[in-house]
Amino acid sequence: MTSTRMASSVLVASCSVVTYENSFRRSRTAGYRPVRPPLGVPCGIVPNAERDSRAPGHARSTTMAETLRIGLIGAGANTRTRHIPGFQAIEGVELVAVCNRSPESGHRVADAFGIGRVETDPEALFRDPDIDAICIGTWPYKHREFVVRALEAGKHVLTEARMAMNAAEAREMLAASKAHPKLVAQIVPGPPELKSWRTVKRMVADGTLGDIREVHVTVLSGSNIDPSAPLHWRERTEFSGVNVMSYGIYTEVITRWLGPTKRILADGATFIKSRVDTETGVAHDIEVPDSLGVFATLESGARVTYRFSTVTPNPVPATGGISIYGSNGTLHWEIGDKMQFAPVGGALAPLSPDAGTDIDWRVEADFVDSIRTGAPVTLTNFEDGLNYMRMLEATQKSRLEDRAVDLSEV
Repeated sequence: MTSTRMASSVLVASCSVVTYENSFRRSRTAGYRPVRPPLGVPCGIVPNAERDSRAPGHARSTTMAETLRIGLIGAGANTRTRHIPGFQAIEGVELVAVCNRSPESGHRVADAFGIGRVETDPEALFRDPDIDAICIGTWPYKHREFVVRALEAGKHVLTEARMAMNAAEAREMLAASKAHPKLVAQIVPGPPELKSWRTVKRMVADGTLGDIREVHVTVLSGSNIDPSAPLHWRERTEFSGVNVMSYGIYTEVITRWLGPTKRILADGATFIKSRVDTETGVAHDIEVPDSLGVFATLESGARVTYRFSTVTPNPVPATGGISIYGSNGTLHWEIGDKMQFAPVGGALAPLSPDAGTDIDWRVEADFVDSIRTGAPVTLTNFEDGLNYMRMLEATQKSRLEDRAVDLSEV
């Protein structure tokens, strides 16, 4: 089904509803409204070198005079609040259509953001030779299918996190991206520490913290304490796979800061064992933990503990974070992207990001820049995505088999 609404030339396709990765809210939004573009998104992007023609598996050649046309599949919360405004703020980028599971939801998004075309079949995007890139905002269960199909169709692709349902799907996605090296393949990064991660990596690399010995990750909330709250898609393994709460975000963060994990020992519990699916009115058993504890050993030898729960009202500390304990000092990072540092024998004091690194959300601009200039993908490439999906699968394997699991097993 196709409907022309406004004279826009960017295709936004939404085939599913997605909520933002680190917000586990149960409310439903009745209507959509445009939001301000995120700060820091540049309006001008340098054009890239000429690319191959429209043969399958190759991107259509684009220049600043030849507008970059993007299609979105799945206009959920993060797509509406981040990706659509972010792309619309960039000169020479157009969103030409939206593909959602229902025409009604697609039209709501199209009307709110001035998008001229509504689809319900993502193949309409993949087959369109005038579409240069696809932005996928669906739940994880569709990421592998749509990413691989987009790359095979010669489209650059930006996919929502988490990367996939499991490590096998992530490997297939990585293989597809390697088979089409001229196409940009990017995952939306875990967003908590976008301003501070470069500073943390520098402090680890230059020895400011010394030898890293212990790392404690604590993210507790009471967001799921109400047993009468409706079933959320994140509580359904057929949609979320091995992903659990916001654990995947922080495995990505720890790997970015401190390097790969070697071994995992995990335990979890599901205290709220069923919820009612509002679409069917039927109670659904829940297998995804709402309480998770993980002990991990990094390749470097550092020990990391992860503690996650959504059934802990009024948690202490009230704001979660990450504490890194080294032989020369302690770094505490707090949700909200705030840092404190103390050398051994000193007191914790506020720490600002290094000069010139205080960079907030610019995911859409980075994606466009990689397409036009050939800049490598940093946040987040498919190699890094596979790494955190291996951690998530190893965590599930450890939890279900009640034993420590080496990452080499997955």
